[in-house]
Amino acid sequence: MSLPSKEIQQSETALESVIDRLIDSQQAFQHIGQELKDESLKHYFLAESLRRAEFRGEIESVLHLEGVHDIKESGTAAGKVHRAWADIKSRLGGGDSSLLSAAAEGDDETVEAYEKAMDSFLPLPIRQLLTSQSAHIQTSRDYVRAARDRTSSS
Repeated sequence: MSLPSKEIQQSETALESVIDRLIDSQQAFQHIGQELKDESLKHYFLAESLRRAEFRGEIESVLHLEGVHDIKESGTAAGKVHRAWADIKSRLGGGDSSLLSAAAEGDDETVEAYEKAMDSFLPLPIRQLLTSQSAHIQTSRDYVRAARDRTSSS
């Protein structure tokens, strides 16, 4: 069994932060998807929830290949607060617009976690993976923002 490289050990904290944010966003997208009234947005959010789980699995697979075997999976306290806040807004009649706002805010934090991870030393395969995933999440965030803006102006 190989030990993690020194570089992986140094960037492991940043990668765990990305994994935690992916757990948060996976759960948030699933929860919000179940609450949305708009059927096309509902399908988008549920599919995006699965995509976030795939991203987490991809990162964990690369870490396993690099010798990191003890990955904590918990999500963040802030993510739990965001989900609870979105739930309260929804129950108080905030509707789809409020749910979409909560999702956009959560994705801002996910993008930030990716950016912090990219600031640390990362072996090329991990850097390439994070670059690709981050681009997808930024595109998703832009889509959610546009949907929020359309919903709030209706």
